[in-house]
Amino acid sequence: MSELPSSNGLLIVPHLRVQNANAISSPLTWGFPAISAFIGLMQAVERKLEGRFALIFDSVGVVCHSHDAQVTGGYQRALRLTRNPVNERGETAAIVEEGRIHLDITLIFGVSGYSEDGQPDPVQGDWQKRRTIAAEIANLLGSMRIAGGSVFLDPQHQPVLEPLAQGEERSKQFRRLRRRWLPGFALVSRDDLLQNHLQQLRGENASADLLDAWLDLSRLNLRAQEARPASESQPAKVEWRAQRVVPNGWLVPIPVGYGALGPLQAAGSVANARDGQTPLCFVESLYSIGQWLSPHRLRDVDDLLWYTSADPQAGLYRCHNLYSQNLCTDDME
Repeated sequence: MSELPSSNGLLIVPHLRVQNANAISSPLTWGFPAISAFIGLMQAVERKLEGRFALIFDSVGVVCHSHDAQVTGGYQRALRLTRNPVNERGETAAIVEEGRIHLDITLIFGVSGYSEDGQPDPVQGDWQKRRTIAAEIANLLGSMRIAGGSVFLDPQHQPVLEPLAQGEERSKQFRRLRRRWLPGFALVSRDDLLQNHLQQLRGENASADLLDAWLDLSRLNLRAQEARPASESQPAKVEWRAQRVVPNGWLVPIPVGYGALGPLQAAGSVANARDGQTPLCFVESLYSIGQWLSPHRLRDVDDLLWYTSADPQAGLYRCHNLYSQNLCTDDME
């Protein structure tokens, strides 16, 4: 796993309202948009700024305060679809399933400021300059889309560009910040639970693989338990009970990047590619387990930040989060 880029500041854009974001995060999962959508947003913001500010966007975290999936209620849910206009021949256009969700989220960007042309690091500047920079970037976000959804700023909550403290002051700073994100839930990675459950399954079935462990963690399992042993007069009584593999925690299956299906193709060598100037690779989604945690359960801002790594030789293009790694380190200490 690559290391989390070291940032010296946080750009916090609170309570963004997103309407009609894409709720189909991958071919196998639906609900909250994929974390790659927020990393793509971060990279798009950095490109649109075009060097206007001496800032590098390193990582992004997301806290969800509320959500409203556009689905019908009941035991079996179905997507609420929109009716499209008629085509040029006056016929009803084909309906394409489109999952949509409304969100209220806070975005936390890990940023690195630097000195340029004799100008000081903007992260370490005075609070008025930092407020101006944060407001301009927030306005830029308001003109963009998040996972295909329209973005609306909340005038009651102002964006903040804040330098990261060090040592004990960093802990105090994060405790103050995380209180602002309540009520809400932050998405973190739980790769450790996936690996641990795989080892448990292989103790029962040597042929179990990661897909078995992933599916087992992603669903509610019904298991038969003997409620009454058999006797001479009556047979045994069995009760079916719903069980979760991990009794505590809001676990969800999530896509965490892409794996190559073939070698990297040279730029312009694939017909009908969107960009003929960039090398192309055919990929499929990679999956893991995530967990929604209340921000007050996080110990450091690094716990909620996501960042990317690319290994073209291995064909892995992945999103990473250090929560489970930091959790294991804290347990060892």
